[in-house]
Amino acid sequence: MTKIFKAACIQNCSTDDLEHNIRICTQLCLDAISAGAQFVAMPEFASGFSTSGPKVTPVAFAEKDHPFVAVFAEIALEHKVSILIGSTGVTAPDGRIFNRSFMVGPDGEVKARYDKIHMFDVNLGKGKVVKESASIAPGNKAVLAPLMGEQIGMSICYDVRFAHLYRSLAQSGASMLAVPAAFMKLTGVAHWHVLNRARAIENGCFVFSPCQVGTMSGGAECYGHSLIVNPWGQVLADGGKDEGYIIADIDLAEVKAVRAKVPSLQHDRDFS
Repeated sequence: MTKIFKAACIQNCSTDDLEHNIRICTQLCLDAISAGAQFVAMPEFASGFSTSGPKVTPVAFAEKDHPFVAVFAEIALEHKVSILIGSTGVTAPDGRIFNRSFMVGPDGEVKARYDKIHMFDVNLGKGKVVKESASIAPGNKAVLAPLMGEQIGMSICYDVRFAHLYRSLAQSGASMLAVPAAFMKLTGVAHWHVLNRARAIENGCFVFSPCQVGTMSGGAECYGHSLIVNPWGQVLADGGKDEGYIIADIDLAEVKAVRAKVPSLQHDRDFS
């Protein structure tokens, strides 16, 4: 069982051009693998999306025909690494799209899939309106995925504001949490670091949060600052404001050590 490994988060600026996004993400992924990463995580909508007013339109295909998933399954198999496809659009039966995350194992097989539960329907004032539910069909199931002999809890972007989801994942066995995102610059400046560090601290988990960066097709601005946070809440790596990747050494023994110091998972009480 691997307890110490290198983890990387890719930070890209997606366009509505699938082939462009595949090229950029492939290069960044291979660069991270060359630097020793055994686990690589990509942002939300790494395969591409655009915005038009409040509507979010991801690049989308049926899962079995999705070229983005196929490319990174092949890379995972060739290099014997685990890859989190932070999310990509997958067509839903009702005409909308699932915002779906995939955990791909070193054998190139999808080990788990997660559909974003919480829809980013907000009005931030001054014309900053987003209605994700206009085009995205929400999921309804929390998901754990295998990673390095342990479990990682899957989530996507806006989910990070719902602490009970992560508590449930930690109580169900997660020692790591994934928060791939296309976090808005406006809210990112105020909340991104605080929310990710809080999810790590309150659950005693490593948190991997790859985030889109820069101006997207349609004009939306994403914050960047992809993060790797340890169970004590310390930021091990921060992606800043440019495309690239971050990498850090992960020692899963830290999870047990932190939870022994502050055993809050054992102190939950039912007050309903």
